[in-house]
Amino acid sequence: MYKVLNIFMILLICIFIFFIFNYYSSNKNLSNKNYNRLNIDQIINEKINNLPILDNDTNNVVEFNDSFDDEINNNKKRNFWDLFKKDEN
Repeated sequence: MYKVLNIFMILLICIFIFFIFNYYSSNKNLSNKNYNRLNIDQIINEKINNLPILDNDTNNVVEFNDSFDDEINNNKKRNFWDLFKKDEN
């Protein structure tokens, strides 16, 4: 049973590799690849020209509450190793 399964898996892998190689070595793929490499500047310019321009919608935006910054600046002593000490209470 294991021999049949192993043979089937090896055959499946070989078929997969064959189809991948066949696709990447096809004339259609090679011509598309060469066309894209030669005309990459033109393709990029076309894509840039077709980008939509978004309107500015940042008017009347809620501002971030920065009270956390005040809590940090209260000059409290902070030490990492104090976190491991047991509380004396």
